[in-house]
Amino acid sequence: MAPQLPKALFLDLDDTILADSDPGDDCWFAVYQEFTDHLTGISYQKFLAVIHERRNWFWSDFTRGRRGRLDLPVARRQMATEALQQLGITDNPLDGPLAHEMERVYSRERDQRSQLFPGALETLHWLREQGRPLALLTNGAAKAQRKKIEKWSLAPFFDCIVVEGEFGTGKPDERVYLHALNRLGVQPEETWMVGDNLEWDVAAPQWLGITGIWVDRTGAGVPHTHRVRPHRIIQTLADLRIKG
Repeated sequence: MAPQLPKALFLDLDDTILADSDPGDDCWFAVYQEFTDHLTGISYQKFLAVIHERRNWFWSDFTRGRRGRLDLPVARRQMATEALQQLGITDNPLDGPLAHEMERVYSRERDQRSQLFPGALETLHWLREQGRPLALLTNGAAKAQRKKIEKWSLAPFFDCIVVEGEFGTGKPDERVYLHALNRLGVQPEETWMVGDNLEWDVAAPQWLGITGIWVDRTGAGVPHTHRVRPHRIIQTLADLRIKG
Protein backbone atom coordinates (compact mmCIF):
# COMPACT_ATOMS: atom_id res chain seq x y z
CA MET A 1 0.00 0.00 0.00
CA ALA A 2 1.31 3.45 -0.89
CA PRO A 3 2.32 5.63 2.06
CA GLN A 4 0.24 8.61 3.09
CA LEU A 5 2.17 11.78 2.33
CA PRO A 6 1.56 15.35 3.46
CA LYS A 7 0.88 18.24 1.13
CA ALA A 8 4.53 19.39 1.39
CA LEU A 9 7.82 18.27 2.89
CA PHE A 10 10.83 20.07 4.34
CA LEU A 11 14.09 18.10 4.16
CA ASP A 12 17.39 18.52 5.93
CA LEU A 13 20.61 18.08 3.92
CA ASP A 14 23.58 16.99 6.05
CA ASP A 15 23.24 13.49 7.52
CA THR A 16 19.76 13.18 5.99
CA ILE A 17 20.36 13.32 2.23
CA LEU A 18 24.14 13.61 2.32
CA ALA A 19 26.47 11.46 4.45
CA ASP A 20 28.22 14.46 5.97
CA SER A 21 29.52 13.13 9.30
CA ASP A 22 30.34 9.56 8.31
CA PRO A 23 33.79 10.20 6.74
CA GLY A 24 35.06 12.39 9.60
CA ASP A 25 37.38 9.87 11.27
CA ASP A 26 38.71 8.67 7.92
CA CYS A 27 39.57 12.27 7.08
CA TRP A 28 41.46 12.72 10.34
CA PHE A 29 43.33 9.48 9.62
CA ALA A 30 44.44 11.00 6.31
CA VAL A 31 45.60 14.08 8.24
CA TYR A 32 47.50 11.90 10.71
CA GLN A 33 49.23 10.00 7.92
CA GLU A 34 50.24 13.16 6.08
CA PHE A 35 51.71 14.80 9.18
CA THR A 36 53.25 11.76 10.88
CA ASP A 37 56.64 13.51 11.05
CA HIS A 38 55.08 16.18 13.27
CA LEU A 39 53.33 13.63 15.50
CA THR A 40 56.29 11.53 16.61
CA GLY A 41 55.43 9.29 19.54
CA ILE A 42 51.70 9.95 19.26
CA SER A 43 49.49 7.07 18.17
CA TYR A 44 46.59 7.60 15.83
CA GLN A 45 44.21 6.52 18.61
CA LYS A 46 45.58 9.21 20.92
CA PHE A 47 45.49 11.82 18.17
CA LEU A 48 41.88 10.97 17.28
CA ALA A 49 40.78 10.93 20.93
CA VAL A 50 42.09 14.47 21.44
CA ILE A 51 40.52 15.65 18.18
CA HIS A 52 37.17 14.22 19.33
CA GLU A 53 37.53 15.94 22.69
CA ARG A 54 38.19 19.32 21.11
CA ARG A 55 35.46 18.81 18.51
CA ASN A 56 32.86 17.84 21.10
CA TRP A 57 33.76 20.86 23.22
CA PHE A 58 33.56 23.20 20.24
CA TRP A 59 30.14 22.08 19.04
CA SER A 60 28.65 21.81 22.55
CA ASP A 61 27.90 25.54 22.67
CA PHE A 62 25.10 26.81 20.39
CA THR A 63 26.60 30.25 19.74
CA ARG A 64 30.10 28.93 19.16
CA GLY A 65 28.67 26.19 16.96
CA ARG A 66 26.75 28.64 14.80
CA ARG A 67 29.89 30.74 14.34
CA GLY A 68 31.78 27.59 13.39
CA ARG A 69 29.15 26.43 10.89
CA LEU A 70 29.39 29.74 9.08
CA ASP A 71 33.19 29.48 8.77
CA LEU A 72 34.21 25.83 8.93
CA PRO A 73 37.88 26.35 7.94
CA VAL A 74 38.40 28.68 10.90
CA ALA A 75 36.54 26.31 13.23
CA ARG A 76 38.61 23.33 12.10
CA ARG A 77 41.86 25.27 12.47
CA GLN A 78 40.87 26.20 16.01
CA MET A 79 40.18 22.54 16.85
CA ALA A 80 43.48 21.47 15.31
CA THR A 81 45.39 24.21 17.14
CA GLU A 82 43.89 23.24 20.50
CA ALA A 83 44.50 19.54 19.83
CA LEU A 84 48.16 20.19 19.00
CA GLN A 85 48.57 22.21 22.18
CA GLN A 86 46.97 19.44 24.23
CA LEU A 87 49.31 16.90 22.63
CA GLY A 88 52.31 19.06 23.52
CA ILE A 89 53.22 19.86 19.91
CA THR A 90 54.76 23.26 19.29
CA ASP A 91 52.87 25.40 16.81
CA ASN A 92 51.96 29.04 16.75
CA PRO A 93 49.37 29.20 19.55
CA LEU A 94 47.24 31.55 17.48
CA ASP A 95 46.26 29.40 14.53
CA GLY A 96 49.73 28.34 13.36
CA PRO A 97 50.91 26.98 10.00
CA LEU A 98 50.63 23.31 11.02
CA ALA A 99 46.99 23.79 12.02
CA HIS A 100 46.38 25.54 8.69
CA GLU A 101 47.84 22.63 6.75
CA MET A 102 45.90 20.07 8.78
CA GLU A 103 42.67 21.93 8.07
CA ARG A 104 43.51 22.06 4.36
CA VAL A 105 44.03 18.30 4.18
CA TYR A 106 40.97 17.55 6.28
CA SER A 107 38.72 19.76 4.14
CA ARG A 108 40.11 18.23 0.95
CA GLU A 109 39.37 14.74 2.24
CA ARG A 110 35.84 15.70 3.33
CA ASP A 111 35.07 17.08 -0.12
CA GLN A 112 36.40 13.96 -1.83
CA ARG A 113 34.62 11.49 0.45
CA SER A 114 31.18 13.08 0.69
CA GLN A 115 28.43 10.85 -0.69
CA LEU A 116 24.68 10.75 -0.99
CA PHE A 117 23.06 8.15 1.22
CA PRO A 118 21.88 5.06 -0.69
CA GLY A 119 18.35 5.60 -1.94
CA ALA A 120 18.34 9.34 -1.25
CA LEU A 121 18.34 10.44 -4.88
CA GLU A 122 15.72 7.86 -5.84
CA THR A 123 13.51 9.08 -2.99
CA LEU A 124 13.79 12.69 -4.14
CA HIS A 125 12.75 11.61 -7.64
CA TRP A 126 9.84 9.66 -6.16
CA LEU A 127 8.65 12.58 -4.04
CA ARG A 128 8.65 14.82 -7.09
CA GLU A 129 6.67 12.20 -9.00
CA GLN A 130 4.06 12.34 -6.23
CA GLY A 131 3.65 16.04 -6.95
CA ARG A 132 4.73 17.14 -3.47
CA PRO A 133 6.46 20.53 -3.20
CA LEU A 134 9.77 20.25 -1.35
CA ALA A 135 11.89 22.67 0.65
CA LEU A 136 15.53 22.11 1.60
CA LEU A 137 16.43 23.64 4.98
CA THR A 138 20.14 23.46 5.72
CA ASN A 139 22.40 25.10 8.28
CA GLY A 140 25.89 26.22 7.38
CA ALA A 141 27.85 28.72 5.32
CA ALA A 142 26.37 29.74 1.98
CA LYS A 143 29.42 28.76 -0.09
CA ALA A 144 29.89 25.37 1.57
CA GLN A 145 26.24 24.34 1.42
CA ARG A 146 25.74 25.57 -2.14
CA LYS A 147 28.83 23.61 -3.18
CA LYS A 148 27.22 20.41 -1.89
CA ILE A 149 23.91 21.21 -3.56
CA GLU A 150 25.62 21.89 -6.89
CA LYS A 151 27.91 18.85 -6.67
CA TRP A 152 24.94 16.51 -6.42
CA SER A 153 22.58 18.54 -8.66
CA LEU A 154 19.98 18.78 -5.90
CA ALA A 155 18.51 22.22 -6.63
CA PRO A 156 15.99 21.05 -9.30
CA PHE A 157 14.26 18.84 -6.73
CA PHE A 158 13.33 21.76 -4.48
CA ASP A 159 10.83 24.57 -4.77
CA CYS A 160 12.52 26.43 -1.92
CA ILE A 161 16.08 26.26 -0.57
CA VAL A 162 16.93 27.98 2.71
CA VAL A 163 20.65 28.10 3.56
CA GLU A 164 21.58 29.56 6.94
CA GLY A 165 24.45 31.63 5.54
CA GLU A 166 22.18 33.19 2.91
CA PHE A 167 19.00 33.61 4.93
CA GLY A 168 20.74 35.21 7.91
CA THR A 169 19.65 32.65 10.48
CA GLY A 170 19.22 28.90 10.60
CA LYS A 171 17.29 26.12 12.27
CA PRO A 172 15.88 26.09 14.95
CA ASP A 173 14.89 29.74 14.43
CA GLU A 174 11.17 29.64 13.65
CA ARG A 175 11.65 32.19 10.86
CA VAL A 176 13.30 29.48 8.75
CA TYR A 177 10.25 27.20 8.84
CA LEU A 178 7.77 30.06 8.50
CA HIS A 179 9.61 31.33 5.44
CA ALA A 180 9.49 27.90 3.82
CA LEU A 181 5.79 27.52 4.64
CA ASN A 182 5.11 30.86 3.00
CA ARG A 183 7.19 30.03 -0.07
CA LEU A 184 5.39 26.71 -0.59
CA GLY A 185 1.98 28.16 0.24
CA VAL A 186 1.13 25.50 2.83
CA GLN A 187 0.03 25.36 6.46
CA PRO A 188 2.05 23.74 9.27
CA GLU A 189 -0.43 20.89 9.69
CA GLU A 190 -0.01 20.06 5.99
CA THR A 191 3.77 19.72 6.25
CA TRP A 192 6.43 17.27 7.40
CA MET A 193 9.98 18.18 8.42
CA VAL A 194 12.43 15.31 7.91
CA GLY A 195 15.93 15.32 9.38
CA ASP A 196 18.45 13.80 11.76
CA ASN A 197 18.58 16.52 14.43
CA LEU A 198 16.03 16.07 17.22
CA GLU A 199 16.00 19.75 18.15
CA TRP A 200 16.22 21.39 14.73
CA ASP A 201 14.25 18.91 12.63
CA VAL A 202 11.70 17.66 15.16
CA ALA A 203 11.19 19.80 18.27
CA ALA A 204 11.27 23.25 16.66
CA PRO A 205 8.97 22.31 13.74
CA GLN A 206 6.57 20.53 16.11
CA TRP A 207 6.28 23.70 18.16
CA LEU A 208 4.84 25.36 15.04
CA GLY A 209 2.47 22.48 14.28
CA ILE A 210 4.66 20.79 11.65
CA THR A 211 4.98 17.00 11.80
CA GLY A 212 8.51 16.04 12.86
CA ILE A 213 10.05 12.95 11.23
CA TRP A 214 13.36 11.91 12.79
CA VAL A 215 16.05 10.10 10.79
CA ASP A 216 17.66 7.72 13.30
CA ARG A 217 20.39 6.07 11.24
CA THR A 218 21.84 4.01 14.07
CA GLY A 219 18.45 2.68 15.16
CA ALA A 220 19.31 3.53 18.77
CA GLY A 221 16.04 5.37 19.37
CA VAL A 222 15.41 8.62 21.20
CA PRO A 223 17.57 8.89 24.35
CA HIS A 224 15.52 8.21 27.48
CA THR A 225 16.45 11.59 28.91
CA HIS A 226 15.41 13.50 25.78
CA ARG A 227 12.14 15.39 25.93
CA VAL A 228 11.50 15.32 22.16
CA ARG A 229 9.11 12.72 20.77
CA PRO A 230 9.07 12.51 16.96
CA HIS A 231 5.80 11.82 15.18
CA ARG A 232 7.63 9.11 13.27
CA ILE A 233 11.11 7.59 13.27
CA ILE A 234 12.81 6.33 10.11
CA GLN A 235 16.34 5.06 9.48
CA THR A 236 16.79 6.33 5.94
CA LEU A 237 15.13 8.87 3.70
CA ALA A 238 13.98 5.97 1.52
CA ASP A 239 11.73 4.83 4.39
CA LEU A 240 9.38 7.65 3.44
CA ARG A 241 8.27 5.38 0.61
CA ILE A 242 7.06 2.80 3.13
CA LYS A 243 3.70 3.22 4.84
CA GLY A 244 4.43 4.41 8.37
